[in-house]
Amino acid sequence: MTNDKTGNWVAGRPDFALIALVIVLTLTGLVVVYSASFVKGLTDYGDGNYFIIRQLAWAMIGTILFVAGMRFNYQLLRPLAVPIIVLTLLLLVAVLAVGLRVNGAQRWIGVGAFTLQPAEFAKLSVIVYLAAWLEGRGDSLRSLQQGLLPFVLMLGMVGVLIMLQPSFGTTAIIVLITVTMFYVGGASYTQMGTLLVTGIVAGAILALGAGYRADRVTGFLNHGDDPAGASFQVTQSVIAIGNGGIDGLGLGASRAKFFYIPESHTDGVFAILSEELGLIAGLSIMFLFILFTLRGYQVARRSRDQFGMLIATGVTTWVIGQALLNIGGISRTIPLTGVPLPFLSFGGNALAAVMMASGVLINVSRYQTDKGGYLQRRRAAPAAASHRIIRRRRSHA
Repeated sequence: MTNDKTGNWVAGRPDFALIALVIVLTLTGLVVVYSASFVKGLTDYGDGNYFIIRQLAWAMIGTILFVAGMRFNYQLLRPLAVPIIVLTLLLLVAVLAVGLRVNGAQRWIGVGAFTLQPAEFAKLSVIVYLAAWLEGRGDSLRSLQQGLLPFVLMLGMVGVLIMLQPSFGTTAIIVLITVTMFYVGGASYTQMGTLLVTGIVAGAILALGAGYRADRVTGFLNHGDDPAGASFQVTQSVIAIGNGGIDGLGLGASRAKFFYIPESHTDGVFAILSEELGLIAGLSIMFLFILFTLRGYQVARRSRDQFGMLIATGVTTWVIGQALLNIGGISRTIPLTGVPLPFLSFGGNALAAVMMASGVLINVSRYQTDKGGYLQRRRAAPAAASHRIIRRRRSHA
């Protein structure tokens, strides 16, 4: 990235490694969704291609959003941060007022055959708004009145609207994203400690506040007590992963997708992948997410300004945080949350949203600097100031 004669930023080369990772993960997801959903599509809709056709359509929409996200200067998002978050809040309210109810959850707005899930796109909206807000706080971020309280109020508004749908997993992802950005943006250790204690208490209350969420926690803590009840999905997922062995049963040969794993094409897609393609494939997918994380945080480290640094931090935290929650739940490392695996799980809105966010992340990479980004300059500033003070004192001596 360089400056032209007018001092404006000139876009440089994007992070091609990130582009390759998005393409590989998305294409892998299409293959796995087709294999994992074929039986359910044939049984429920008489068409084994029912789910993959919809996933392909949303992948095309996601590709358009991905390319668009890469092409414009991300700084144009700064003045749009407030309108974007206001529109997001209105859509979340509309979901509660006129949304479609499916399996006890009211998370979609439907127009004919088209459905929109605002909570998925709310993640990027919150990232953009919070990046602009944190950039404008400066040192006042560490105060209670101008830092912690406004942050908690903003997070609470979005969190409550999503929990009313209800969607505990999406709320957990947004909390993880925003708290990480708040810390990177300059919050004090006291503020972070307060958020940690409050978050643990609130999370425990929410996790045990509804029957199905309490069952997931119980199933995790008492795994062997009820393998046919609360622990059924996790038990079958672990069995499927084990059945795959090192090199898998073969693409399309999963047994667990024959209704042993509920919603195997969404929450349980990693278990199906591991069963059919083996431990090697499962570890390879995890490695790709690790690479995405390293490249994403490197983009944040080299960002030209704080706004870009915070956006890159938020998007990267979103992808890796959601991947960890999904894979951790399926492998019984943590309680099951029901969040989809980014790029790989069936879910058009989720796929399009994460592809658009990845496009914005790559956009930030086009304006980064190789001479030390915002974080390096911020660390160097106090040291430079100290040297100036020492030189002034020596000149007066």
